[in-house]
Amino acid sequence: MTANGAALGIDVGGTSIKVRLVADDGRVLEEQRVPTPREDPQATALAELVATLGQRARTVARRRGTELGAIGLVVPGVVDEDAGRSVLSVNLGWRDVPVRARVDDALRAAGVDAVPLAFGHDVRAGALAEVRAAGPGAAPGGPLATDIDTDTDTDTATATDTIAALGRGTVAFVPVGTGLASALVVDGRVVPGGGWAGEVGQVRIRDGAHAGLRVEEVASAGAVARRSGAPSAHDAMLRVLDGDPVARRAWDDCVDVLADTLAWLTAVAGCHTLIVGGGLAQSGPLLFDPLRAAVADRLAGVRLPELVGARHGDAAGAIGAVLLARQARAGSAQAGSARAASVRAGSVPDVAVTA
Repeated sequence: MTANGAALGIDVGGTSIKVRLVADDGRVLEEQRVPTPREDPQATALAELVATLGQRARTVARRRGTELGAIGLVVPGVVDEDAGRSVLSVNLGWRDVPVRARVDDALRAAGVDAVPLAFGHDVRAGALAEVRAAGPGAAPGGPLATDIDTDTDTDTATATDTIAALGRGTVAFVPVGTGLASALVVDGRVVPGGGWAGEVGQVRIRDGAHAGLRVEEVASAGAVARRSGAPSAHDAMLRVLDGDPVARRAWDDCVDVLADTLAWLTAVAGCHTLIVGGGLAQSGPLLFDPLRAAVADRLAGVRLPELVGARHGDAAGAIGAVLLARQARAGSAQAGSARAASVRAGSVPDVAVTA
């Protein structure tokens, strides 16, 4: 292992938190998923949980012969990366919460303050992972998906070509999870929009059967589960396959509203590729076949985008958080300190993504 240490990526979702600890040589040392704290309007419980995860990551890293070198934390909603604040997160009940300061204080109290802390937006971090990272998601003990290190020259060339293609023009990353949001990547750089870009799930539907609802109240994994009366979107999917009419209606409504959203994204931004991720994307053809047809139906006379599943599945945010942590580590090394830092997703492409 090198002296830079391992990077801990933490992706906070509305339902669960995805965690990856990655060594500096690109090996995934550990990954886990823990429930997101509920009834936590000031992010106090989250801060304590991140401190606990940091302590564990340090222990695991030392067992593997290295140190914890940096932490990357990404959260949903409207995020002001520079100020380290959650401006608004509907699913977490946050409004103007100084998340980075809360977490920094908790890390200090837990004795994990000697590492840089990067803070960012979950969807923009996921977009970064998708356009900058090659290969399938890594398993514990395997190579980090962000590191191009394949077995054959053909695989390496394919991975490199994929990254090059996604680094040109406009790409939209749309994870369909507890809620719905998006991130635009233009010529390889993520568009932050002052923290407000991509909140497509908060748009209110004006007409039709869903009038008055926000887009994500119909077109999200959380909505599909809730409207199906199922405990999870996966269970709702199984009910659809079993012919349950309530689940089928919720699924079709989700596809319909999601197709409207993707069509507008494409028409306005000229996207050549739409990357759909999040938990619902794991359903494969059950989602993608009707969604492709619905998007095509809405874009008559407009260049049709390639609609693909996220290569990293619902791990994209955690992988992006690792990349932000690496950038924060590089920045703190240049500055000679381990201060908490904001790292915009759009700034990371200037850093090599090889370990």
